[in-house]
Amino acid sequence: MHITTIRPLVLAVLAALAVSAGTVASAAAAEPPQPGAEAQTGDLADLSLEQLNNVVITSVSRQEERLANAAASVFIISAADIRRSGARSLPEALRLAPNLQVARQTARDYAITARGFNGQFANKLLVMIDGRSVYSPLFSGVFWETQDVVMEDIERIEVISGPGATIWGANAVNGVINIITRSAKDTQGGLATVSAGNRERDATVRYGGVLGNGGHYRLYGRYTDVDDSERANGTPDASGLRRRQAGFRADWDRPLGGLTLSGDAYAIDLAQPGRPDAPLSGANLIARVTRKLTDDSDLRLQLVLDHVERNQPFAFIERLDVVDLDAQHSMRVAGRHNIAWGAGYRYARDRLTPSLVYGFLPAERSMHWGSLFAQDEWALRDDLRLTVGAKVEHNNYTGAEYLPNLRLAWSASPTQLVWGSLSRTVRAPSRIDRDYHTPAVPILIGKVPRFTVGGGPDFQSETANVAELGYRIQPSLEWSYAATAFYADYDRLRTQEPNVNGPAYSGLLEVRNMAAGQTRGIEMWARWQPVQSWRLNAGLVVQQVRTHLKEGSRDSSGSAGVATSDPNHYWQLRSSHDLPYDMQLDWTLRYMGALEKPAVPSYYELDAHWLWKPRPNVDVALIGQNLLHRSHAEFGAAPNRSVVQRSVVLKLTLRF
Repeated sequence: MHITTIRPLVLAVLAALAVSAGTVASAAAAEPPQPGAEAQTGDLADLSLEQLNNVVITSVSRQEERLANAAASVFIISAADIRRSGARSLPEALRLAPNLQVARQTARDYAITARGFNGQFANKLLVMIDGRSVYSPLFSGVFWETQDVVMEDIERIEVISGPGATIWGANAVNGVINIITRSAKDTQGGLATVSAGNRERDATVRYGGVLGNGGHYRLYGRYTDVDDSERANGTPDASGLRRRQAGFRADWDRPLGGLTLSGDAYAIDLAQPGRPDAPLSGANLIARVTRKLTDDSDLRLQLVLDHVERNQPFAFIERLDVVDLDAQHSMRVAGRHNIAWGAGYRYARDRLTPSLVYGFLPAERSMHWGSLFAQDEWALRDDLRLTVGAKVEHNNYTGAEYLPNLRLAWSASPTQLVWGSLSRTVRAPSRIDRDYHTPAVPILIGKVPRFTVGGGPDFQSETANVAELGYRIQPSLEWSYAATAFYADYDRLRTQEPNVNGPAYSGLLEVRNMAAGQTRGIEMWARWQPVQSWRLNAGLVVQQVRTHLKEGSRDSSGSAGVATSDPNHYWQLRSSHDLPYDMQLDWTLRYMGALEKPAVPSYYELDAHWLWKPRPNVDVALIGQNLLHRSHAEFGAAPNRSVVQRSVVLKLTLRF
């Protein structure tokens, strides 16, 4: 970096630290908040570092366990973290996790991954919202523009970097993100928010009440309007959107269990270059029942119905219906065995209408994923736990896939944990691997109908064997840290191979499994709270992602990194500070290393959030993002890639 770039960066950080340090004493001596106000503001005193380590999570073993005891690389994004950051979308909230690489491609598109293999269609990260998987069977990834949640309704986001296939199945290769919303019982009364800035606007209305049969409910409506972003040459890229979304949740708590019903419906208009907006819409419904059979035995049943309609002119029209049924039984045996086992079945009917450019053969396909899993956490001693698990998942492309996992955790003391794991995981084929063809109508080559690119009829699951070694400790009440070293060996990675002499109706390029790779690295983060009113969070990931073509491969895209675009390192530093006079100041300094293919320069950026509570039920917030530069690139190939621009937003929140 040039010294002219470093100087304002250093000054900005020093100024922020000075504001925080200069007001520590006055904040500590300030009047305590009135009863009830503290819970509304989410001050740092709500959750001490010890309480954060004792947060109960469910995504590692599908059973409740303390974060401090979890034998996995887990970072928790709390409700207070989200509120204090000013994040107004899920991808922006996920930037708070130091073990995730989040890159904004356009106004609405993001590339998000853990431990490498990022790309425009990243496909090795499983994402769930309240247990509903939101990955698309079209490409095994997430259409982030269709995923939205009322930020104030999120209880926490559990981010696991590393394999989760034994518990969650195929596609949980490099990590699992589980977005968990609050019970309707905890969102009673009314909430209204409105935000307006130079790049986007949004508004939310939510109301929660009591049902006559002892339950609780909430209803919400939300509107978002995002402007087009710009390319480096200053021209708009037609990537904005308008989203309307509404939904509900109802919860009934019983002494021996409970029932949850929730659903959402949305309609989105996506900007298109030189064409009318592309309409998207969808709806989902979740029904979940929990039942305590005995003191040591629990049952959980969940049904998910999901419908998606995506109409993108000159690309394709998709109609997707999904039914997902999941059952799990947990029990403790002989005082030392904590056993979980279960089964799941997911059915999807995908109907695609081709354009002149893109097609899928067959145009309509019914897909299924059936699974059985079992896992035993065995307490060898009071301080030593061995976890053995396995899952068998069957899909209609490759048949049965076997997903074993072995973990060992040693509690060296009540405040520190050493753990290691060995896992095998897979990414099962998606429609883009097997069924994709371009152009949609074959052309005649030597009187033989051929496609330019064709899906691979023999494409197999990509595999990864992963080893991890982790350490977590809270040496004092003021600070804690965690570190995980990892190594993963990937095989059968996707390539495009020449297929000049292939059979009729095949592609001149065909999708095959002719690449392999390795990733290795270390991820670490720490929290430090020198006084009650000020907390610092820091995180760093250092990694090496290497891919290579197998003997006989002639894929030029493979030599460019097998569709990966990953930095060698990235880090963040986040400060949260409670100020006098009912104010809060939060800022995040983040750094992303350079990407090689396509080439993207490294960058620093600073986000800030200032909040003032003029009344206990009123919040006024000023949010600034990407404050160090007018614009910068985060992803994509020059010269036509989009750039991320500086933005400032004013947000008002009213609780009633």
